Amino acid sequence: MNFSFQPIGFQSVLSVTELNRSAREILEHTLPLLWVSGEISNLKQYHSGHWYFSLKDANAQVRCVMFHHKNQYLNWQPKEGMQVEVHALATLYEARGEFQLTVENIRRAGLGLLYEAFERLKAKLEQAGLFNPAHKKTLPTFPRQVGIITSLNTAALHDVLTTLQRRMPALPVIIYPAPVQGEGAAAKIAAAIHLAMKRMECDVLILCRGGGSIEDLWAFNEEIVAQAIYVCSIPIVTGIGHETDFTIADFVADVRAPTPTGAAQIISPNAQEISNHLRHLNHRMQHGIQRGIERRMQMIDLLTHRLQHPGDRIFNQVKHLQHLRERLLNACLRNMEAFRWKLNEFNRRMYTSAPNIPILLKQQYDIALQLRRAGKHRIEILENNLQRQQANLAHLNPQAVLARGYSITYTADGYIVHDWKQIHSIDDIRITFAKGWAQARVTETGK
Repeated sequence: MNFSFQPIGFQSVLSVTELNRSAREILEHTLPLLWVSGEISNLKQYHSGHWYFSLKDANAQVRCVMFHHKNQYLNWQPKEGMQVEVHALATLYEARGEFQLTVENIRRAGLGLLYEAFERLKAKLEQAGLFNPAHKKTLPTFPRQVGIITSLNTAALHDVLTTLQRRMPALPVIIYPAPVQGEGAAAKIAAAIHLAMKRMECDVLILCRGGGSIEDLWAFNEEIVAQAIYVCSIPIVTGIGHETDFTIADFVADVRAPTPTGAAQIISPNAQEISNHLRHLNHRMQHGIQRGIERRMQMIDLLTHRLQHPGDRIFNQVKHLQHLRERLLNACLRNMEAFRWKLNEFNRRMYTSAPNIPILLKQQYDIALQLRRAGKHRIEILENNLQRQQANLAHLNPQAVLARGYSITYTADGYIVHDWKQIHSIDDIRITFAKGWAQARVTETGK
């Protein structure tokens, strides 16, 4: 909300809710997420998982809230009077009009410097190539002896030994004791790594310790330890802290395990799995040998069947020659029969190609005689048809009708008169007789 100064009497009137909301929006938009340091007081942890406390110094204090979905990932427990640094958003709790910090993250005071040192060393070693995957060594599949670098009185050592005993009881273990926390621990860890590399009695090394704060794990964030891991000719597996903990040693190591127990599982083959695998291989080998013996026995049977007495072989060859002789004779007979058929075909074709003149002349005479007879018969048929047609025409000839005394009357226009209605009095008509014609004029008509 934008605020501007207006003359008195013209200022808008805000409700308390609107005022608090505007103040909260101004705070949240003006102040970004920031780090604030102070001492915890009045810490209250509710069943919902939310934390409410005050952060104070010598001159002031501010109320803080950290909700459950933010604090559930912390691996340490804040306490009353503890010096901390909070990453928080400055805001206003509208319901009470109270200024407070909504905490996103919290760390113990001084950890910011450790984190900065951690990031600087990480960037330096990464640039120097200590994290390059090309330099990481391959772990042996079946190590002959395992070295463990850790403190003798830690639970991590017990977890590793227990896991190795369960997975591979016969695997020898050498412990290179070194403190994993406190002043001078980093140098002693590096010395233990150099000692293991010098003695070369192990195929793989485990560098491990249990969980803890960043200060507890700081020995594994020292450059001297990173350099010792990098130059070590023996593959190193780290199992430091919990799964969420990462140290510089983890980045340099050949393999990083989430926990000490995980490191022991990575480097040790499971004896039960190996035993099962060996049994499977043994079964396959026996099966393969059995199959090979059976194939060879079958081959021996085949060769035995193919092996014949020389006399039997000669007898079979003689029979084969006789069979070939019969086939040859049959082939010759078939060829001769085929030649005979071809010769007959050629004779037939030659006979067909050489004409018989007398027979052809006789055929020609017979055909001519038949043609004359057919023509004469056809002419007779046509004459009969013509006579019949003439008789029909004679019957239909109008002239014959006229010859019997009839006549044909025409109008002046040349139309034949069929009805008395076609002509009228004084009309000129033309009358045609069998012989000749006459011109007349109508004097009267009637029905």
